[in-house]
Amino acid sequence: MLRFVPVLCALSCATSLAETPVAAFLDAHCIECHDADVKKGGLDLASLTFDPANSSWIKVFERVRDGEMPPKKKPQPGPDEKNTFLASLKKPLFKADQTDIATNGRVRSRRLTRTEYEHTLHDLLGIDIPLKTLLPEDRASHGFETVAEGQQLSHHQLARYLDVADLALSHAFDRAVKGDATYAKQYTPEMLIKNRGGNYRGPELRNGESITWPIGLQFFGRTPTWVPTSGWYHITLRGVRGIHPTTDGAVWGTLRSGACESNAPLLYMIGLIEATPTPRDMTFKAWIEQGHRLELRPNDGTHKRAPTGANGGNVSFAGRDLEKQGFSGIAHRGIDIERIYPITNHIGVRKKLFGGDAPDTLKAENLDKLVSDFATRAFRRPVTEAQSAPYREIAAKSLAEGDSLTESLRAAYRAILCSPRFLTFIETPGPLDDHAIASRLSFALWCSMPDQELLELANENKLHEPQVLTQQIERLLIHEKAKRFVSSFTDQWLKLSQIDFTTPDTRQFRNFDPIVQESMLQETRAYFTELLRKDLSISHLVDSDFAFFNGRLARHYAGDNQTRAPSNKEKKGKHKSLPVSWSDNLTVSAPKPGSGLQKVTLRPTANRGGLVTQGAILKVTADGTSTSPVVRGVFINERILGNHIPPPPPGIPAIEPDIRGATSIRDQLEKHRNNESCASCHQTIDPPGFALENYDPVGLWRSAYGQNNQGAKINPSGTTPEGDAFTDLDTWKKLYTQHPEHLSRAFAKHFLTYATGAPPRFSDEPELDEIANKATNLRSIIREVILNTIFQTK
Repeated sequence: MLRFVPVLCALSCATSLAETPVAAFLDAHCIECHDADVKKGGLDLASLTFDPANSSWIKVFERVRDGEMPPKKKPQPGPDEKNTFLASLKKPLFKADQTDIATNGRVRSRRLTRTEYEHTLHDLLGIDIPLKTLLPEDRASHGFETVAEGQQLSHHQLARYLDVADLALSHAFDRAVKGDATYAKQYTPEMLIKNRGGNYRGPELRNGESITWPIGLQFFGRTPTWVPTSGWYHITLRGVRGIHPTTDGAVWGTLRSGACESNAPLLYMIGLIEATPTPRDMTFKAWIEQGHRLELRPNDGTHKRAPTGANGGNVSFAGRDLEKQGFSGIAHRGIDIERIYPITNHIGVRKKLFGGDAPDTLKAENLDKLVSDFATRAFRRPVTEAQSAPYREIAAKSLAEGDSLTESLRAAYRAILCSPRFLTFIETPGPLDDHAIASRLSFALWCSMPDQELLELANENKLHEPQVLTQQIERLLIHEKAKRFVSSFTDQWLKLSQIDFTTPDTRQFRNFDPIVQESMLQETRAYFTELLRKDLSISHLVDSDFAFFNGRLARHYAGDNQTRAPSNKEKKGKHKSLPVSWSDNLTVSAPKPGSGLQKVTLRPTANRGGLVTQGAILKVTADGTSTSPVVRGVFINERILGNHIPPPPPGIPAIEPDIRGATSIRDQLEKHRNNESCASCHQTIDPPGFALENYDPVGLWRSAYGQNNQGAKINPSGTTPEGDAFTDLDTWKKLYTQHPEHLSRAFAKHFLTYATGAPPRFSDEPELDEIANKATNLRSIIREVILNTIFQTK
């Protein structure tokens, strides 16, 4: 007699499946550990009635399908028994999921994220002021901020969005009416050493050059370059040259902005300085707040630090020659600062607000058309007379009360920006109309509203046609705005936005510096851009024979001595440089000095290649002090391999690595894996984590734990969930590069989640399989996702 009576009854009553083998399978393989008494993992199958709409049954299906249940130590069902069970359970689950999608849609109501809101206001109004940081942070769900399930729109959040809309409109109307403020100033080296009284931390003036040295004082290198108003500025450093470059041929530094005072210590990265012996001009574009100034300093953690030459937090260069003493420095012959408007000038803003007319030539009879046109662009679809009427009435009422034409327009525009039609995506269950496709496409690839070409195609009902849509996908991906997609998507998918969440322990990683961290971010974004631009194989996520390095990052990766604490001799100023052939074990040829980030060919012995070994990935999956195969294993499984890892069962303690390195994390995990509740997940989690354990928290290769590799030896071997053994990272990579269709399916799931605002559903599985079978190159995967019915259905 079956013990699983409740399910059998439910099958009979709810779905007429009483004769199916589902209940028998569960009784034979599951109920012993998942009844009301044992309830492992919090799952009580004996009390769980069979409702196909209940997601718990999908989890049961997936755990059995993926071989996670029954546990390996338990008797296993035969292939026929397992397949029969899955087929019997799949049919009602699939039907119930399709019914729910047809009724409610895959995606619930979704609003613009703060990144999308900023870009949309920029494109709608022609302004360029930062807005994102003025809004509440978005909470990620399923790895992405775009997912509707994790979004909120409380009264507080709505008020903040409206405050930002007011600020944006005020800025846009001021520029359209008053014109653009201008500012330009040239600073000679002599001007940069003003205010050399107490607490001087500026550059040295020598032979007509302004020179900064690797002096450790906070804000050293600050200059009297305060800007009069907040805005975007074009900054030119004239005649930049490096003094005593390191082995990669340059002196590396940072250009940052900030108040540069102890009561306002935050500094904002503008760019990296790569100063070679040959003088050259360097240009940057940056937003600088009113009252902030520039700080320029050598910031390479491998530089020998120069003394201050004074007491009490001051710097003095009197009576000494740091160049003759062998210190590295950055020299230049002046700084030019000019106010710019990156998106458009005030004429462009005026066109977006007034249709191109000057404010003093606006006519009352044009008010209705201007309001309707603005609503059409803001709502991303044509508006009817009835839909635009409330906004036209607001403008008319304002004008009747004595407000000017521009003030009346502004009142109507504010109301439009408060509308749910602007703040949210208007989609109805079933296939999307062409305007909804235009919005979904544009926000996916540009993080912003559709442009005129997309809207015109939508107006003509042509955008849903595969050939037309394919052309538009290609157009959007080669556009400058696609950089927004690269930044937004990688920030969320790869957690690059969390690069600052941990700071490497300065006692262990003395030479890790802001240049390396910024270079790591640039490396990963440039690499993803290359895969996208050239439509390269998705297997490049795991391995490749090329990478993107600048000299400092290449030296970081190649420098085996970079993480050790300096000896007493080195502390006294003796600098141990890398050998002349420092890049020989990394790249075929060293990065060209002065060329910034560049594509390089890796040597087979480089221990690099692929996304998974890049410093940014390795840093965001470490805590700054130690590494964990569990943390990295979960990341690689979920972000690269497409395996969902459930949260640990209640009461299971976290594993704390031995920071001394005396005990390997593998030894600690063995005890953890003996817990039956943990074993099934860890057989999936641990393998990629073990394969990457040779990389420390700052992305450097190591052979053992502890200071100077003096601790327990690292064992990077393991066995994949499929039963394939690997001995090290290289053999692990080979296992996964042989199956690009699996990587394609995983990436398609992530892009689909990001682009639509909801993760794939149970009944979407066949479509994902079709996408993976059609395309295994990155750009092609994106195209196939967008052409698929999942993308084009609410």
